[in-house]
This record gives sequence, structure tokens and C-alpha cells, in this order.
Amino acid sequence: MAEEILMYKGHPLLRKGNLLYYGSMADSHIVMLQILESKKVNDIDVATKVSVQLQLTNPNTRGRDRILKKGEKPGLYTALDFGCIWLERALAGK
Repeated sequence: MAEEILMYKGHPLLRKGNLLYYGSMADSHIVMLQILESKKVNDIDVATKVSVQLQLTNPNTRGRDRILKKGEKPGLYTALDFGCIWLERALAGK
């Protein structure tokens, strides 16, 4: 049985531990979100500090040179919102 891929605003959203990848590797850019801090709220871990990076997907680019923008946001929704804007602008060539 094939797994369904979670989509957010028209782009795939994949999670591996504390890392989330937003966008498709077939595109020129993706957004990587890393949960740096979290706290328990009613037995659920809630992200309180998230790193956001806009990256190139070109495998021929060195790791350090792939990062185009980066920042830290106070929650997952805020970080994903910023990442979504960065990704849309990068894919549109702005």
C-alpha cells in the first residue's frame, strides 16, 4: 500500500524526526525546517523554536552554498508560513 504524501499549499511536506522538508526535489528550491526547541502542552510536543532555510536542490552545489536564506521563528506555523513565502518567490524567480 503506497503512503500518501502530505501537501501544504500545493507542495509536499515530509518529516523525518525533527526535520521537515517543504517542496519537491524536482524543483530548483526547497525549504528545510528544523525544530530546535519544543515544550509539552497536554502531553503533546509543541515546537517553540524552529530554524528555516531556503536551499537549492542542485546536487552539484556545495552544501554551504546551497543555503540562500535562513532564520529562526518562534513556532512551527510561523516558520512554515515564512518558508512557504520564500519558496514561492524563489520558484517564481523573484
